[in-house]
Amino acid sequence: MSEDKSNESSFVQQALKEYKEGLQQFSEKIPHLARKYNAFTEACFAKGVLSQKDKQLIALGISIFSQDEYCIIYHTKGCLDQDCSEKEILEAIGVAAAFGGGAAMSQAVTLVQEALTELQEEKEAVTT
Repeated sequence: MSEDKSNESSFVQQALKEYKEGLQQFSEKIPHLARKYNAFTEACFAKGVLSQKDKQLIALGISIFSQDEYCIIYHTKGCLDQDCSEKEILEAIGVAAAFGGGAAMSQAVTLVQEALTELQEEKEAVTT
């Protein structure tokens, strides 16, 4: 992780912005697929037997296992949006690392921690 806080902030926010822009471009070019994909993912993340919080923790673990940086950041934010505690997130990434080994652990202890720090600071700034 960089020692310069502004670079950390810009990296996480830039990744979220790039993801949203990419989805928008995809939606404009192939709207029928985008609508179906969005409907499917919304249904998958809707409250059911599992809470939305549990689903975000699962998604974060899978993102770490598959080493998908955009999804790691997106679902770290999703976990915070669902009021996951830092300990819940760390426990979930520990399980992902148990399956994904060193590569998953390296994503967990760098990118997730970086995103957690920035996104928690942002959330606190909004609520104060």
